[in-house]
Amino acid sequence: MLILAAIMILSYLVGSIPTSLIISKAVRGIDIREHGSGNAGGTNVFRVMGWKYGVLVILLDALKGVLAVVLVTRLYSGTVPFENATPFDDFTLIQILAGLAAVVGHVWTIFANFRGGKGIATALGMLLIIITIDMLVAVGVFILVVALSRYVSLGSVMAAISIPLTLIIRENIFNVDIEGYHTLLPFITMVVALVIYTHRKNIGRILAGSENKISFSKKS
Repeated sequence: MLILAAIMILSYLVGSIPTSLIISKAVRGIDIREHGSGNAGGTNVFRVMGWKYGVLVILLDALKGVLAVVLVTRLYSGTVPFENATPFDDFTLIQILAGLAAVVGHVWTIFANFRGGKGIATALGMLLIIITIDMLVAVGVFILVVALSRYVSLGSVMAAISIPLTLIIRENIFNVDIEGYHTLLPFITMVVALVIYTHRKNIGRILAGSENKISFSKKS
């Protein structure tokens, strides 16, 4: 139990690394939360500092999810200290729990007064390891929606929604036997609900027509 607790705490701390704040301070000497939408995420960096730094932050935030799932859980070699009623083996279950801890850390980072980003990139990194095909579809949806609408927030929400839809379509229409499907689907749905919740203000601004669109032009 102590090892599992240590992994969860370590995963949370990995997720809590405030990449957007580090980069905005290093490059511009600013706190990104005091500019643009006030959010400490890749979308706001994209808007305020340009697409290159925005993409860099998104990639680094995704890497936090990957690290939590792949590296942190390598410390765990035993079985879970409780009854595992899921269809996953103990190691995969620990990966899922560690990934969730990283997402929570990104959203409520201990290193920045619990004011972090929206968790979409970190969740993407976590899920990319667990459900690779479905996440690649989500990445495609994100790129398409952003290219057409210029709303990164809309692309994030639509990409998140596409994940459980892809799972359902693959399992029930294409008859793909997805391991742990009946556990994955509600789990992914909860993650998507968290993403939508953290984007609730963006959704309101999009509906009101006041959400800022991103530009691919270079910032001065």
